[in-house]
Amino acid sequence: MSRAVTLFTGQWADLSLEELCVKAKGFGYDGLELACWGDHFEIEKADQSYCDQKRELLAKHDLQLFSIANHLVGQAVCDKVDIRHKNILPDHVYGDGNPEDVQKRAADEMIKTAEAAKRLGVNIVNGFTGSSIWHLIYAFPPMIPEMIDEGFNDFARRWLPILDAFKENGIRFGLEVHPTEIAFDIVTAERAVIALNGHEAFGFNYDPSHLGYQGVDYVHFIRKFSDKIFHVHLKDVAWTTNQIESGVFGSYLDFGDSSRFWNFRSLGRGNIDFEEIIRALNDIKYTGPLSIEWEDSGMNRETGASESVAFAKGVDFETSDLAFDSSFAE
Repeated sequence: MSRAVTLFTGQWADLSLEELCVKAKGFGYDGLELACWGDHFEIEKADQSYCDQKRELLAKHDLQLFSIANHLVGQAVCDKVDIRHKNILPDHVYGDGNPEDVQKRAADEMIKTAEAAKRLGVNIVNGFTGSSIWHLIYAFPPMIPEMIDEGFNDFARRWLPILDAFKENGIRFGLEVHPTEIAFDIVTAERAVIALNGHEAFGFNYDPSHLGYQGVDYVHFIRKFSDKIFHVHLKDVAWTTNQIESGVFGSYLDFGDSSRFWNFRSLGRGNIDFEEIIRALNDIKYTGPLSIEWEDSGMNRETGASESVAFAKGVDFETSDLAFDSSFAE
């Protein structure tokens, strides 16, 4: 059986969940990955009755649910919090904006997210971790290794209690490896796993788009972390080799600006080789959903979401337990 194709709701949070359910089913999706913002899934309201109502709403539209995502709150756990975070965090998490207090409330909210996920009946929470050392990405003034060590130590100190709570609730956390997070490529992803002593509740929400434009081997990532791929996002990205004026860091240009070196694209319209991704996922025996995180500044999102689910279902295929030349075997 082919994998379920779901729609991540984060980019649709301006719509009510009811409205989005109708649209997603019409587009051809098998389910949703609920974002913990908008009215899609609100942690502070998520008692058992609330969770049951969300399940009933999805069932009403014949939509499956495999995971929820709390990227925005997770970002504040390790970040050096500033005024930008006020725009992404719930008011009760941002509070008075005192950085250390915001980080503590964000950590508490992530633990509550694991508890809510259990009540909802899913076992995966995807998200971000934030990073206290992202601003050190370019090594000038010359990098002091101890500063990087302290960044990973800070990550471990803040996230180990959260991950212990995840484990106690039978929930796994999938970090979306991404610039501004503690892990943004293969090297840093491996270092993050080591910093946590391989904690069983910590793994990855695999998204090739954030690796591709950096020049990281996004197919190798799957095989290297085969036991840590908890969930999969499908998102495409295009990068250019013509008339380059900006680089991989984005040049402070808004997403969608044609002067950028890279921009996210609707599935099949960028540079990502999804067939090789499917082959690698088959190799590691990943059976979870393929969740489309649709982002394309140059396309109507309903057109894009519709064509993306068709693309995903077309590119996905089952592996075979039978060698193609087995009929010649004695």
